[in-house]
Amino acid sequence: MKNIGLVAHDDMKDDLVKFVKENESTFNKMKIYSTGTTGARLLESMPSLDITPLASGPIGGDLQIGSLIVEDKLDTLIFLWDPMSPHPHDVDVKALLRIAVIKNIRLACNLATAKKVIQPEG
Repeated sequence: MKNIGLVAHDDMKDDLVKFVKENESTFNKMKIYSTGTTGARLLESMPSLDITPLASGPIGGDLQIGSLIVEDKLDTLIFLWDPMSPHPHDVDVKALLRIAVIKNIRLACNLATAKKVIQPEG
């Protein structure tokens, strides 16, 4: 079972919920950690998933996800971020992406890559 982080900026939340719903049987085999609003949306749509919602991204959720990566508790991160909109917590976003790269975990920032990172390793 993979431990996965799911994060999405506001304009990307619908895309992430749809993606998870389309791949629900795969996500049912995973322990999911998600930032607050994203996690709430996912649980609302798919209450059977094993989701631990954390704080909202702008108030520390991105940092909590990063901490899980540092502690080797996540091996995959799907972060659908919106590169076209300003974010007041941009430094947290950059820190999260940075630690995912440093720790060399599977990282997807768009749906095309997300499809690949949820496939079984082989």
